[in-house]
Amino acid sequence: MDFKLPTRNENSNKGTFGKVLNISGSKYMWGAALLSSLSALKIGAGYVVLASDEEVLNRINVPEIVLAPLSKISELDASVLLIGCGLSTSRKEIFKSAISRKIPTVIDADGLNILAQIDLKLDNNTILTPHPKEASRLLGCSLDKVLDNLEQSARKICEKYNCITVLKSHRTIVTDGEKIYYNTTGNSALAKAGSGDVLAGMIAGLLAQGSTPYEASCLGVYLHGLAGDLAKNDLTAYGVLASDTIRYIPYAIKNLLTKEV
Repeated sequence: MDFKLPTRNENSNKGTFGKVLNISGSKYMWGAALLSSLSALKIGAGYVVLASDEEVLNRINVPEIVLAPLSKISELDASVLLIGCGLSTSRKEIFKSAISRKIPTVIDADGLNILAQIDLKLDNNTILTPHPKEASRLLGCSLDKVLDNLEQSARKICEKYNCITVLKSHRTIVTDGEKIYYNTTGNSALAKAGSGDVLAGMIAGLLAQGSTPYEASCLGVYLHGLAGDLAKNDLTAYGVLASDTIRYIPYAIKNLLTKEV
C-alpha cells in the first residue's frame, strides 16, 4: 500500500490539525487514557481533550492534554471522537450519547464491549479496533471461529456495524468490507498491555488531521508496528513498553517521510 502522511501546512494553528475528544479511562485503568491521549498528540493531532472520571484526571500530569470531567462532555467541541480505552462497561449511557455526535470515531476496548451489548448501527466514518476476543463478542460467536478465518471475521464486523475494522493480530487486518490491507510491520514487543491504546490514539490523531477512516486505519497500524520495530532494535522485544512505542512514533514518521522524498 502507498502510504501518505497528512499534509502539514505552515500557515496553521492547533485547530488546523483537529481536536480529539478522548472519552477513556477508569479507576484501575487510568493509564489507557494517558497512553491513547499522548499517542494522538504524538502523531500530529493539534488538540486532545481527555474526558474521564475525576480519579483518572487527578492522575494525569501532562500539560499538553486538556482535561475535562465526564459531566461536561455535552459542552465539548471536537472533530474526532476516541472512546473506550480503559473506560469500563458501566458507561453505556455515556457511550450512546457520545456516539450520537456522528463525527469520525474510533471505538476501542470497553467501547467495543459496550457496543456488543447494544443494538446500534454506526456511521460509516467509524473505526472499530478489536482483538480476536473482542471480535468474537461483536459477532456473537466463539473465539475459535474468529481465529479460524480472521479476514472473514473482519469483513463480517464491517457488514454488521457499517464500519472500518482493524482486527488486531500478529498480522493486523484493516478492511472496509471491500478493500483489505494486511500489515507487515510490528513484532512481539507490541504484545504488551497498553499497546492497543497507543494504536487507537494514533488512528484518532490521523483522523483529526484529515485522513479518511480507511487511510487513518492503515497508516496508523503501519506506523504503530514500525514504531514497535524501531523500539525493539534499541530495547529488545522483551523490554519495550507501550510508552516506549509512543516515544518512537516520530522516528517511524521520519522513516516514512524519507521514503516519500
